[in-house]
Amino acid sequence: MNFANLFKIAVKALSNNKLRGFLTMLGIIIGVASVITMLAIGQGSKRSIQAEISEMGSNMIMIRPGGDMQGGVRLDADDMESLKLQDLEDISNETRYVNHVSPMVNSSGQAIYGANNTPTTIYGVNTDYLEIRRYKVAEGDTFSEQDIRTAAKVCLIGQTVADELFTDGNSPVGKVIRFGTIPFRIVGLLESKGYNSMGMDQDDLIIAPYTTVQKRILAITHLQEIVCSALTEGYTNRAIDEITEILRTNHRLKESDEDDFSIRSQQELSSMMTSTTDMMTVLLAAVAGISLLVGGIGIMNIMYVSVTERTREIGLRMSIGAKGRDILAQFLIESILISVTGGLIGVLLGIGAALVVNHVAAFPIYIQPWSVFLSFAVCTLTGVFFGWYPAQKAAMLDPIEAIRYE
Repeated sequence: MNFANLFKIAVKALSNNKLRGFLTMLGIIIGVASVITMLAIGQGSKRSIQAEISEMGSNMIMIRPGGDMQGGVRLDADDMESLKLQDLEDISNETRYVNHVSPMVNSSGQAIYGANNTPTTIYGVNTDYLEIRRYKVAEGDTFSEQDIRTAAKVCLIGQTVADELFTDGNSPVGKVIRFGTIPFRIVGLLESKGYNSMGMDQDDLIIAPYTTVQKRILAITHLQEIVCSALTEGYTNRAIDEITEILRTNHRLKESDEDDFSIRSQQELSSMMTSTTDMMTVLLAAVAGISLLVGGIGIMNIMYVSVTERTREIGLRMSIGAKGRDILAQFLIESILISVTGGLIGVLLGIGAALVVNHVAAFPIYIQPWSVFLSFAVCTLTGVFFGWYPAQKAAMLDPIEAIRYE
């Protein structure tokens, strides 16, 4: 018997039991839809995190003092004074893989304008900091090298600070605010960056020359942190090696001595977050994949029922010349039809569900073509795998016994 006839017989058999066929497909439909939706949400989250890290500066390198032991007590890194301006200058002048370098000192306090005030943090940096953190000036301008040399009382503010202090909606540029007791003239307003993946408001800050914060607020000469950017994300590790060598030389550390500084990169954060989201995506897909297994068991169950119901039909077809392989092919085609049809419906339902999640819950999604093809391939293999044994049982029936079956 040719394939076309077998296909027609399989379609007719399924159309005679539409409701049973649909209920059998339901497990496959739910399984495929769940896998596609979960993978879309997982990949969307991953891409969203990567985009946010990129906005923060994916090639950014952060250098902080390391904790030290004194009298058997490990000091906090914030109490150390191991980073000096000389370190900053040497990193800027002697590295090949570092693009921008900025010192950083910061202090938390109250920003005040008229009757309005808000708690915030002031960061003392140089002009490279905006490039490293990818901040842009929306209005006004940044401070100059002359402002840094003279420790001028000028600053840029984030959108959150502007909204809290200037409730009338007027431009803050040119206005004078106080941070604690120190007056600062606003020379620029930063473009809004919103919250990052860790829930930190990137607009709740004041940026000023580092010399101003050092001398007028903190009264220190050392640096609390140095931030750099590698030429590209791919050069991050080489840049870290260069910086490590320079700092160990400057701090006169022996080979046996531990670093008195710590270096972290956004690349590390990106790798950690990516591996976490990948693990969650795999777990979600695995849970959703259980539905495919349940659907496959449902197909096997229904095919067993179908073989039992049509035992006499199988016997009659064998008695007029149908071979075992024809019977095997017929029931296998029915099984594959159920799984493929359910797979197609599941793909459409999964894509639709992902789009609904994105629209209603504003959750980031990304539907990868391979996830659709993989889900469809798996459901097809499920039909073959779980349909094979019932089909084989039908093919092995004895024609005489099958005709006598009641």
